[in-house]
Amino acid sequence: MNLPCLRQTDAGVEVFLYIQPRASRNKVVGLQGEELKVALTAPPVDGAANKACCLFIAKLSSLPRSCVRIISGETSRHKRLLLEDADILEVTRLVEGWLGG
Repeated sequence: MNLPCLRQTDAGVEVFLYIQPRASRNKVVGLQGEELKVALTAPPVDGAANKACCLFIAKLSSLPRSCVRIISGETSRHKRLLLEDADILEVTRLVEGWLGG
């Protein structure tokens, strides 16, 4: 499956996210346009949702927290994360698993 929410770069894989803060639980909701929609329990206050986002994606992908960072969208619901030194095929398999397909 070709996922529009993923892009391979020299540094790793970029993941395009749409964040829904203050949700009832942390979960991958699905695809929303060309972004992966992620619900987080953390509020969008003082970077709490950003931190929760990186921790949640790191946990789901079994990557160290230090390998997951926001490269754009710090103050927006639309974020671009970098999974450092990741491979697009591996990340595609992970995301397909999160989406149930």
